[in-house]
Amino acid sequence: MDLRKLKTLIDLVAESDIAELEVTEGESKVRIVKSSAIPQNQVVMMQPPGVQQYAAPAMPAPVAAPAPAAAPAAPAEPSGHVVKSPMVGTFYRASSPGAPAFVEVGATVKEGDTLCIIEAMKLLNEIDADVSGTIKQILVENGQPVEFGQPLFVIG
Repeated sequence: MDLRKLKTLIDLVAESDIAELEVTEGESKVRIVKSSAIPQNQVVMMQPPGVQQYAAPAMPAPVAAPAPAAAPAAPAEPSGHVVKSPMVGTFYRASSPGAPAFVEVGATVKEGDTLCIIEAMKLLNEIDADVSGTIKQILVENGQPVEFGQPLFVIG
């Protein structure tokens, strides 16, 4: 991909509300991600195997973020049925601030009962129980961002 095109794409992402842009041109793929914590752009260019890569002109090095502390050992997989997030978004235990939570630990739920809401792109999506049982654990804090496939609840 031409460096002028790449610079134009970086400028477009920097000046817009877009957080991430991925462009595929032939067998080359470019991904530009706007970081919200530090105002800088991340550019990752991937070449297919066997294609010789040439060095690009030197650009100022980004400021390195401090290394996070070592992550604690992963807890053992909880026993019971794990309800996972079907999308990326923000986890909410109640329908509005001040409203009672949909479920608490120890509550009995039936298949189809609402467990929480995940806000994604300004849309509120109700997440329902896919099995009946008792809520053993709530694995996410209210207002916390969640990833696709992240465990939310354990139903026993």
